[in-house]
Amino acid sequence: MTQKQKESGKFIVFGARGRVGRAVVAEARARGYEVTEAGRGDGDVPSAADVARLAAGHDVAVAAVYDMGAVPGAFFPAAARALAAGLPEAGVRRLVSVGLASVLPTESGALLMDTPGYPQEWREFYVGHAAGTEALRAAAPAGLDWAVLSPAGDFTAEEDPRDGYAFAAADAEARITNADFARAVLDEALSPTVHHVHAGVTAS
Repeated sequence: MTQKQKESGKFIVFGARGRVGRAVVAEARARGYEVTEAGRGDGDVPSAADVARLAAGHDVAVAAVYDMGAVPGAFFPAAARALAAGLPEAGVRRLVSVGLASVLPTESGALLMDTPGYPQEWREFYVGHAAGTEALRAAAPAGLDWAVLSPAGDFTAEEDPRDGYAFAAADAEARITNADFARAVLDEALSPTVHHVHAGVTAS
């Protein structure tokens, strides 16, 4: 990793106190990067003004936000629009947002949430996440290079060993550790290969 890469890697993590956010913060700091942790008490992510204020002076943003008290179909699109407006104002050019496997296509082309036997009790949450990605796609200006990453299936409680990761279609049986998923997020934030799409990540 070159000194130039290090100098261009000041991170802000929205949702830094959640499970994924904590893993991303830990991975970034383990690599020697400066990280700002932004949680609910620091500002309102559905506010473009708060996003711009918090993100000023940073190079890269990671968003792993949710609000259990909000309507998913309202919260996730509002958060996406706030990030799409506020980050460019702050000079941030790369955003990696954390999504859900439920709304990823499987190998057959069907969305995971539409496959037989997939749990439906949280469908409102799934659909809200999908609406957030579509809102980001519609609202992001050309100068904001964004990607949405999610596990291809789910997280595993087993954190060791760190087996690495690969991009994959949705698969209900796929698993990845929080640490390996955080590695994928950091790698994509620093050296982007995924652009303007939602991609699934699984253990390799």
